[in-house]
Amino acid sequence: MSAFADQVAVVTGAGSGIGRAIACMLAAERIGALGLVGHDPTKLQQVRDSSPCSHVRTVCLPADLAQIEDINQLAAQLRQQFSGIDILVHSAGRFAYGPCDTLPVGELDSLYQVNLRAPYLLTQHLLPLLVPRRGQIVFVNSSAALSTARAQVGAYAATKCALRAIADSLRAELHCHGVRVLSVFPGRTATPMQSLVHELEGQPYQPERLLQPDDIAQTVVQALRTASTAEITDIVLRPRVSEAPPLPEPPAPGVSTPPTEHSRLPRCH
Repeated sequence: MSAFADQVAVVTGAGSGIGRAIACMLAAERIGALGLVGHDPTKLQQVRDSSPCSHVRTVCLPADLAQIEDINQLAAQLRQQFSGIDILVHSAGRFAYGPCDTLPVGELDSLYQVNLRAPYLLTQHLLPLLVPRRGQIVFVNSSAALSTARAQVGAYAATKCALRAIADSLRAELHCHGVRVLSVFPGRTATPMQSLVHELEGQPYQPERLLQPDDIAQTVVQALRTASTAEITDIVLRPRVSEAPPLPEPPAPGVSTPPTEHSRLPRCH
């Protein structure tokens, strides 16, 4: 029997990208029930009707996470649908690009609403369903929370750094209740958001050179499967930007070659 067979998972940002990949992988693991949250009802229905989500109990829950009233209604719907929640995955996010001296403050407000306030408020609403079941909370963050040295992403990175702080504090608060909190920090991942990022940066979009959503989903599901005696707190993933250089040809049998600069392991670039 699947480790998730009797569990309920709620995934935000489930209409595309990493959220969709996590939802589908949990469905493939035959999770007991799945709540799909996203702003586009059509995309949520496409995920619900596709394999493997079509093989498990799946509920579509459209919501605009930038709106407090929508989050309140979403929490009420979840309480009606499920008596408890075992896994809460925060994967919804928003991106903005521009220098701090010209990026409108409205963009910062929008980032704050979706990237920080929404997961904070939704978690607050759902803790009464999570704590009795010693549930798990996953924050799909960003490598931008680990380093803010890049120009033009200060506003976005600020919300991601704040989200990391919320997750760390929440973990300390819930540890005594047996609730685990995981932050995942993916590097550049082949998602619709990343396509937009490349467009804003004026860079060619080459998704095959990036992390894939399934890479993140597989890592998250493996972490969720970890025995209850252990807790994984942070996971950092980055893309393998290029293939490793070829190894040198081995010497012929019986021939010994001294180590030289040319026979050492090629350096990665």
